[in-house]
Amino acid sequence: MKMTRLLALFCAASLIACGFNLAPFLGSTTAQSNNGFTLEQVLSSPFPSELAASPKGERIAWVFDAQGKRNVWVAEGPGFKARQLTQYNEDTGQEITNIVFTHDGKWIVFVRGGDQNSAGESPNPASDAGGARQEILAVSFDNGSVLRLGEGDAPVVSPVNNRIVYSKDGQIWTVEVAEGSEPHQYFAARGTNISPQWSPDGRQIVFNSSRGDHSLIVVYDTEKNRLKYLAPTVDRDSYPCWSPDGKRIAFIRQPARGTQPRQVFRDVPDPWAILIADPNTGVASEVWHSGNKVTDSIPTMAGSYLLQWAADNRLVFTSEMDGWMHLYSISAQGGNPTLLTPGQCEYEQMTLTPNKQEIIYSSNCNDIDRRHLWRVQISSGQGKMIIGGEKIDWNPVVTGDGQHLVFFRSDAKVPAMPYAVSTRPAANADPVPEPIAAEALPKDFPSSKLVVPQPAIFKAADGLEIHGQLFLPQGAGTGEKLPAVIFMHGGPVRQMFLGWHNRYYYHNTYAFNQYLASRGYAVLSVNYRLGIGYGRAFRVVTNGGGRGAAEYQDVVAGSTYLRSRNDIDAAKIGLWGGSYGGFLTALGLARNSDLFAAGVDLHGVHDWSVRISNLGLADFGDRDAVKIARESSPVASIDKWRSPVLLVHGDDDRNVAFSQTVDLVRRLREQKVEFEQIVFPDEVHDFLLHRHWVEIFEAGAKFFDKHLKRARTAQKISKLNLPIRHGSQDTGAPAGRALRKQ
Repeated sequence: MKMTRLLALFCAASLIACGFNLAPFLGSTTAQSNNGFTLEQVLSSPFPSELAASPKGERIAWVFDAQGKRNVWVAEGPGFKARQLTQYNEDTGQEITNIVFTHDGKWIVFVRGGDQNSAGESPNPASDAGGARQEILAVSFDNGSVLRLGEGDAPVVSPVNNRIVYSKDGQIWTVEVAEGSEPHQYFAARGTNISPQWSPDGRQIVFNSSRGDHSLIVVYDTEKNRLKYLAPTVDRDSYPCWSPDGKRIAFIRQPARGTQPRQVFRDVPDPWAILIADPNTGVASEVWHSGNKVTDSIPTMAGSYLLQWAADNRLVFTSEMDGWMHLYSISAQGGNPTLLTPGQCEYEQMTLTPNKQEIIYSSNCNDIDRRHLWRVQISSGQGKMIIGGEKIDWNPVVTGDGQHLVFFRSDAKVPAMPYAVSTRPAANADPVPEPIAAEALPKDFPSSKLVVPQPAIFKAADGLEIHGQLFLPQGAGTGEKLPAVIFMHGGPVRQMFLGWHNRYYYHNTYAFNQYLASRGYAVLSVNYRLGIGYGRAFRVVTNGGGRGAAEYQDVVAGSTYLRSRNDIDAAKIGLWGGSYGGFLTALGLARNSDLFAAGVDLHGVHDWSVRISNLGLADFGDRDAVKIARESSPVASIDKWRSPVLLVHGDDDRNVAFSQTVDLVRRLREQKVEFEQIVFPDEVHDFLLHRHWVEIFEAGAKFFDKHLKRARTAQKISKLNLPIRHGSQDTGAPAGRALRKQ
């Protein structure tokens, strides 16, 4: 058997040396795919984010990340001609976030740079010798001039002038959007003070003050220089918001935990209530409270959408009381809430219209594996879909004059771009979205060469239905067995779509899945349990993660689905994923090297027991928590790990400790498991440098070619019935040199 393989390899080396093209048989690892596009091309589309509208007129702004060059872009209705406003034209890894207009629409305030780690260091993935910092800046809409306002995060602009407040070192700071303005701490207050919100008249600021085991809602009067605490208790208060008239403040209250640590990997009730307070007296009253079932728990995933104050004295809040992430409205006087987003589906993002009478939201209602835009009247609860079809729509904003809805859109072949549509279309006419900045898509972007992923639905061993997306190479179905790769997203609270994704990280992974398909792989992206989009019961699994890794059976089910197809080579199935997907990749290789021939693991968790112990998250009173966590980890099955793996990690990862990969490498060496590694000094979890994504995917494609295609080489060459040559007569090069270059 070994002699046969050696002869085949000598033959291949000789043929290459003689100029014979073996790429169709070896699986070319050059930059260009079998379908005629390169990895650089499919990763070249600018990714849009941070869409914002001016409070007045029809001005909008967003961020384009074009191959690592992140800049603020703007447009103005009704024509919405796009233009780049800032000039950061290098791949430095410095993010741009928190875009917000000043009250007059003349300036755009934004944050450049990422949050600090535990050592107080901002992300510096380019290893700039001068270091990196997180700064608040403002850019003129008219001429692009930039003002540096100070170091900090989360700026909030006054509704009446150009003053902003922001967070820095756990305190509230302020600065004027003006040349020469000096930032300063606005007031002194104990605790970690975050989430400041201006009153409608710009005279007061409400904020959340965290005191460790309790948190308070505080109002600062800028004219009287006075702090007022709203109904202080031992409980946890958060998410304050002003009424439109500025006379009341609504906020969330959760019962105190005391000294009991947060439960991990367990679904326990976490009740909450909505209170309304008078900012002058500090007196508060409850207007609604949740039930005590687990489905009534506070939906922390809602973030800033958790509580909003709308028109007509109504509050809008998020709840999963029926098992799905939905919006509800309730009178500020109390009463029964009205469901605004019905159905076995979930909303993901929302915005109030300028008059605060309607909500525009994105959801997967009527299309579980995509996102579409809907609108609903808050007072009546009457709603309808705005735009449907096979597109993916998200991040809706309404221009300040209420004339246009602007949002991001993608589909299976065309990546995300901003679009605008009139909020008042002609009678009996369907709204027609118009692209903004379509010219920003590179002319050689390979849209026409991409495949449309097919929905794949299969059942896990316990009967749970799992959704996935199957990418098949163009021209597949000719009878040849295809090598396959299973992709698992991270999070795990994520969902992959039937098209280009609405998050930067998964925009990139979708591109790589397309690239693998173009190189002859079948790719199955698995939306395993613990993810979003399919209801709370699907997302919150008591024996998931470090409590049993129940989600792993969904990966095995994906393998079973692939093996049931007659176009898949069952012996050549690989795994890849990042973060939680990296954990599942490592778990699959550790538990089932008999099923999975190779894997690419990006910054995965490899030992849950260390992670929960280091974070102090072990379940209170559960002495078996650490033991169960270890048994749920790849390291628990390391003695069965045989398949090769490519490990990728940045050593400034703030989400998954770099030590997780350090420890795994030690164990793999002891087991003599074949592995390769890519380490990025100073890079963080999300891989901020575009060139790092290119390097990772180039290495991943070559790694899969090596382990999922090369084994078929000898058989294919033997079918050529060509003479075996033991060296190159043309160059005298030793047999195998050219082969190694491949």
